[in-house]
Amino acid sequence: MEHAVTRKAGKLPWATKLIYGVGTIAFGIKDHGFNALLMIYYNQVMGLPAAWVGTAIMLAMVVDAILDPVVGQWSDSLRSKWGRRHPFMYASVIPVGIFYLLLWFPPADASHLILFAYLLIMTTITRTFIGVYEIPSTALLAEFTQNYHERTELVSYRYFFGVAGGILMGIFVFTAIFADDATAEGGLLDSAGYHTYAWIAAPLMATAIFASTIGTHNRISSLVILPPPERKPLIQTMREMFATLFHRVNAPIFIGSIFGSMAGGLNAALTIYMQAYFWELSSDQIALLTSAGLLGVILALVIALPLSKAFGKKWTTLVLFAVTLAGIVTPVLLRLGEMFPVNGDPALVPILFAFQALVAMSVVAAAILTASMIADATDQIQLSTGRQSEGLLFSASTFIGKTVSGMGVLVSGLLLAFVGFPDDAKPGAVALSTINDLALGLTLATFVFTSTALVIMSFYPVTKKDHESAVETLARKRAEQL
Repeated sequence: MEHAVTRKAGKLPWATKLIYGVGTIAFGIKDHGFNALLMIYYNQVMGLPAAWVGTAIMLAMVVDAILDPVVGQWSDSLRSKWGRRHPFMYASVIPVGIFYLLLWFPPADASHLILFAYLLIMTTITRTFIGVYEIPSTALLAEFTQNYHERTELVSYRYFFGVAGGILMGIFVFTAIFADDATAEGGLLDSAGYHTYAWIAAPLMATAIFASTIGTHNRISSLVILPPPERKPLIQTMREMFATLFHRVNAPIFIGSIFGSMAGGLNAALTIYMQAYFWELSSDQIALLTSAGLLGVILALVIALPLSKAFGKKWTTLVLFAVTLAGIVTPVLLRLGEMFPVNGDPALVPILFAFQALVAMSVVAAAILTASMIADATDQIQLSTGRQSEGLLFSASTFIGKTVSGMGVLVSGLLLAFVGFPDDAKPGAVALSTINDLALGLTLATFVFTSTALVIMSFYPVTKKDHESAVETLARKRAEQL
């Protein structure tokens, strides 16, 4: 059984929290590119059928997600002079930059099969190396501090930079790269714009990862020092992995994430379609709505910790899930019921801006608290099993998120095909019934997936009192071994 034998106590310096968060800029930029641009680029610009694009993205996510627990378990057991996490983080820097760049330069005039294979390969490699950084980096959260509320604060830095990075890149894309008309020649249907985007985004991602990795390098000596892991048969290792993942403390988050990620992946893939075709927004208006997310992030950072202190992490998260659901479905249902401003009405964009900010606030705040709940679960699981599994638990969350989010993207491609959404479509040229069918299908699926996630997450058992008791017990056991 492994036990930590030393740890330097003390509150984390502000600079450490800041540079730790900076690394998630890469994740935010990647998420924006994959969620907002990849489907429309390969479908509407390169001409690959939507179902093919969705399938490639889903398969890449599944392959990546299968590898995530391996990376998490490997980093949990690694011993080196650079600690358990940093060797992986350093190794990801260059591959992330190179393969994200190549993703946006598919072969010209290629057949559908070649485009599909290229998209699948580039997406898989890019996601894998993002995971090689993200999983060990996220695992550091539970190692940097054991304080119940400081963990929430630390997660807030990660989510601020991650979401802000994606949002600011989105604003830049729609104001500086694409034309005023988001679907006009020179706009979202022009491949040159995506090439420009790639040359800017890829170096920024690599730089953010390197800055965060080297910026937290000096904290390695203050992390928990573990004895060398005992070698175990593969079957025993796999058995322990599954026992940890489905531990009663972690299972509600693990399973609830399945449905939450389905809703997230579906909405992320279809947001640009809704903005350009359902709401008929220009690229400037899309950029403005994207900036609402930045306001939402700031609000999330303001409310997450106070609400967590007042009502607890779990109940605050459940309310935020409900707010997210309401913010997503209400505008669409009101429009379908002819109780919302028509396209072109001066009131339309301000109202959508308010809903977008509300959704961003609730999503980010819920994500902050969920990650903090996973960190708390690591202590409970260590107490009952004797194993430290930070990397495995966070990779498990990523595993579900990626796999099922990929299924959400696949469903989005199938939904586009099911409603008969045409390739190379121009706003105003798509039948209203087709657009409304797409909106209604998206709304119903979002309601089902999010509601199910909310119910399952309600079974998370750890309270502040439980956490503090576990930390005290673990500290006492470590002291007894000295």
